[in-house]
Amino acid sequence: MSQISMDCFVKEMGGVPIIDVRTPAEFEAGHISGAYNVPLFSNEERKIVGTVYKNSGRDAAVLEGLKYSGSKMHDYVIQIKKIVRGKSRKVFVYCWRGGMRSESMVWLFRLAGYDACRLEGGYKNYRSYIRKDFGSERKILILGGYTGSGKTDILKKLEEKGEQIVDLEGLAKHKGSVYGGLGQDEQPSNEQFENDIWEVWYKLDSKKPIWIEDESRSIGRVGINNPLYMQMFHSNVLFLDIPIEERVNRLKKEYTCFKLEQLKDLSVKIQKKLGGNNLKNLMDSLEEGDFETAIRISLCYYDKAYLKGLAKKERVHKIKIESVTEELVDYLIEYKKIVL
Repeated sequence: MSQISMDCFVKEMGGVPIIDVRTPAEFEAGHISGAYNVPLFSNEERKIVGTVYKNSGRDAAVLEGLKYSGSKMHDYVIQIKKIVRGKSRKVFVYCWRGGMRSESMVWLFRLAGYDACRLEGGYKNYRSYIRKDFGSERKILILGGYTGSGKTDILKKLEEKGEQIVDLEGLAKHKGSVYGGLGQDEQPSNEQFENDIWEVWYKLDSKKPIWIEDESRSIGRVGINNPLYMQMFHSNVLFLDIPIEERVNRLKKEYTCFKLEQLKDLSVKIQKKLGGNNLKNLMDSLEEGDFETAIRISLCYYDKAYLKGLAKKERVHKIKIESVTEELVDYLIEYKKIVL
């Protein structure tokens, strides 16, 4: 049965359709970025076959599986035909460990005329591989600054000028603060978040610097894996010290479009950090439409929290600026030569 190693898979994965034959529930929990789900079994069928395997062994489980999959072979091939349409007939297939599920689907796809290969070790091998790869040392530059400094916009401008970036907040679908989920799509699972980061990570030139926004370990309900986070923690931080007026104006444009009740409900979540009186003043300001005061109150907490985290880092380069300009981006590109 044709099989491909993880190293070869990584080299070719960008141009070959990837088929995940695990259940929809397994796929939803986490999958190789860009993969298509063509499940051999439904969630319930998988449970039944697994129980038979545990109680009666492999042969009995194979027979039980055929009861569900045999009648659907036609549908599997039709799905592959739609996925591969207009491309080469090569496909990569994986299940959890590169075992019976991917083995049987590769056999079927090859029978139907496709050059199908199963990933050696399956999704489990993929997960081990990317965790190890995140530990490989890279030249990382951390773009730091208080909430409202426009760090994400600066990252995008750096990318436009040919710099390598990883937009963690974009991948997390969350902007980091308690209000960071407003206007965003649903966040991925933590496992999928890690997979999506690596989808960007492995394409970058390991010999060139990578810009990443300064983040705490958690971004909403997902977290940065430890190997990557520790690399970020020990990297140079270019801290942009931007006047609070500039930050308040930016945050007003960003968040005042949302419903008042949404902002109030989210503000309650930082009550312990703000203190009862500050929360009351923040709520009163929101009710009165005084968003500037409300933002300044919330920034008292966020600025203190950011400085506390920044104080733990060893290599911080403070850059005092008045506003985000094109010249600032050019300056950062030159400044990286000093710190690396």
